[in-house]
Amino acid sequence: MKIAYVTTYDSTDIHAWSGSGSHILSALNNSGFEIESIGNLKENSQLLIMLKKLLYKKLLSKGYLKDREPGLLKHYAAQVDQALTTSDCDLVFSPGTTAIAYLRTEKPIVFWADATFAGMINFYPGFIHLCDETIKNGKAAEQLALSKCSLALYTSEWAAETAIQHYDINPEKIKVVPFGANIDCNRHLQGIQSILENKTFNTCELLFIGVDWQRKGGDIALKVAELLNKRGIDTVLHIVGCTPTINPPNFVRLHGFLSKESKEGRKALDKLMTDSHFLIVPSRAECYGLVFAEASSFGVPSLATNVGGIPTVIHNGKNGQTFPLDEAPDKYCDYIERLISNREEYNKLALSAFREYSERLNWVSTGKQVHHLIHEFCG
Repeated sequence: MKIAYVTTYDSTDIHAWSGSGSHILSALNNSGFEIESIGNLKENSQLLIMLKKLLYKKLLSKGYLKDREPGLLKHYAAQVDQALTTSDCDLVFSPGTTAIAYLRTEKPIVFWADATFAGMINFYPGFIHLCDETIKNGKAAEQLALSKCSLALYTSEWAAETAIQHYDINPEKIKVVPFGANIDCNRHLQGIQSILENKTFNTCELLFIGVDWQRKGGDIALKVAELLNKRGIDTVLHIVGCTPTINPPNFVRLHGFLSKESKEGRKALDKLMTDSHFLIVPSRAECYGLVFAEASSFGVPSLATNVGGIPTVIHNGKNGQTFPLDEAPDKYCDYIERLISNREEYNKLALSAFREYSERLNWVSTGKQVHHLIHEFCG
């Protein structure tokens, strides 16, 4: 079966969408599909879009999203439709809905997304106080994509439920398939066991990874580390991805942004993951949380909130623990203290975390699931 893989950007760009677009492309290719990429779509009406955004912000203090503008989405679709006229593909596949919402093709359409537009409203910072025009356009475009697709894949139960709740859609064509970890992993069970044997427990090493300090709950992670130290548990908090505007206490180590794409960055990230006891990212809003899948590939349990798509990635007691959004930092400390003082129990959870990665949070497994579903719904 041949797939037209449609993205607005270059699908091989490992920087676009945190690398998920390129990993999906590889997963489809490795699962046995022949792939034809259609991407680098051109934009139009830039002046009008810029004026609208400026006017909504200045006059009404409202947000305006250009990527939900019908004129732009129709321009994307026209380019894809044109490319499809000379394509012998069997179906159209897109990681998201913006490039395919207004397609006119008769070919089956499949998309794979981590959220719905309705689910993002008043959830993510960039989707708060949106203007009525963007809300109307966004919901309409999403409905179009859902109506014409043969299969709608979402990375989490949360995303799938918002699709069923907010849109007129047959639930039977909605399926949940989590993304794999955006990381090259050749680790095996024996390797994780070796890491655990060499891991010291004199100091509790916590790792926070996130570009958005506030949304990712960096302040909560900081408070947890502070309280653990006050309890007499020597704790260090490593902060990666951002440089928060705080006066870092002596138990904090700031690493800044570390790129996975450089040898040095990858080496530094691998060492931090290997040495850490817990990944702690108590996000206030999160569509999925690829970093939790990546932590599992190192046998590192994750601590986070049970918001958005996180509970699909973190299964309590298997590769970490999720807490209510309003949970007190003391509860995180109780959980950490119990495990850090019981090496046998910690190691059991760490090995379970790696199994979660090996069985369901890697691109080989997810690619096979998608392959099966495509043949079932579009075969």
